[in-house]
Amino acid sequence: MDTSRRLFLTVYGILWPVLLFAQPGVSKQQPCQTCQNLVNNVMKGIEKTAGLNFGGGNTAWEEKKLSKYEISETRLVEVTETACDKSDFDCNKMLEHNEEHLETWWFKKQKEHPDLFQWLCMDTLRLCCPKGRFGSDCLSCPGGTEKPCSGYGECNGDGTRFGTGMCDCYPSYGGPVCMDCAVGYYEAARNESHLVCSECYRACSKCFGPGEDQCVLCKKGWLLHDRKCIDIDECGTEKDHCKSNQFCFNTEGSYECRECDKSCIGCMGSGPARCKKCNKGYYRDGVKCLDVDECDNELPKCKGSHEECVNTEGSFTCVCEKDHSRIDGMCRPDSYDKNAEKGLFEDITDDEVVVLQQMFFGVVICALATLAAKGDMVFTAIFIGALAAMGGYWFSEKGDRVLESFMKGR
Repeated sequence: MDTSRRLFLTVYGILWPVLLFAQPGVSKQQPCQTCQNLVNNVMKGIEKTAGLNFGGGNTAWEEKKLSKYEISETRLVEVTETACDKSDFDCNKMLEHNEEHLETWWFKKQKEHPDLFQWLCMDTLRLCCPKGRFGSDCLSCPGGTEKPCSGYGECNGDGTRFGTGMCDCYPSYGGPVCMDCAVGYYEAARNESHLVCSECYRACSKCFGPGEDQCVLCKKGWLLHDRKCIDIDECGTEKDHCKSNQFCFNTEGSYECRECDKSCIGCMGSGPARCKKCNKGYYRDGVKCLDVDECDNELPKCKGSHEECVNTEGSFTCVCEKDHSRIDGMCRPDSYDKNAEKGLFEDITDDEVVVLQQMFFGVVICALATLAAKGDMVFTAIFIGALAAMGGYWFSEKGDRVLESFMKGR
């Protein structure tokens, strides 16, 4: 083998185990299939290079001195270089591990064992078995090697050194060697080598004919009566497991749990007439649970300005009257300008209100002081009382906070 080829296979030899186990679904039957694919590609390479020679130079001298191209190492290298795709890790790994076996077969065993698959995959590597056999000892599949599983199924591990050998029968067939009819099928025809299975009536699990009155056993959910399978009403026999706000609906061979009408709290069937109890927002009228019209009431449900009540199933909602929209939680005319109706003090802060109050009190005190200056004892007494009240306020905790806020320009 040339250096580049050996380097390529060495790299794959390091990465292959990691990549193999990283791939989901890798089965034990894969090595045999990988060997089969490798052999097929090798045989294609042999066919492709048939009739060629070393090329160039003195071909007669090369054949004499270097052996014939037909069994030369040069030809073997050309064959193995195309035996595996670069992306086929399994094939490259197998090729790397078995280069010596291929060389042995090429130079020494080819004439004695022309079947490379038999020699390499079966006899040497012991990865495969002949068709109709399985397992490490290549045991015969159930039903024989000529017709495994009677021809109506597949033998697990067939043709490999792995598998259980059990028959995986095709639909409608069953039994250890697939010579019985599966559940729900009957023997329409049979002889020593052939079996035809046809489907029973849909309610039968075992029958002797296609008719509904030819049942022997019934499927789950059915009861045998006079060779007929009668549907069991799980709802009538209380075999259902429906939730409290569901009702049982019988189906053929089974049942369904369906939701009660939204007007019901518990029900015995579909619709508002099958309620056990009426839900909130509904009232009973005869056998039915009808919606309560909350809007048809003397006391208004919607108390906001320009709001009107709209009845809904089991409840109501408040919406704005026509030509009105909800703005800031209130129904306003569609032409409403949010800034147009603001009052003089609408955006004023609490601290600013307090300062304005103090300014007002200051004006009052100044007026009282002016009157007291005239010597009127009544106004003098009122003036002194006002001063005392203002002093007490300003020395209070609240006054301190307001004064501090005012000094900070807030």
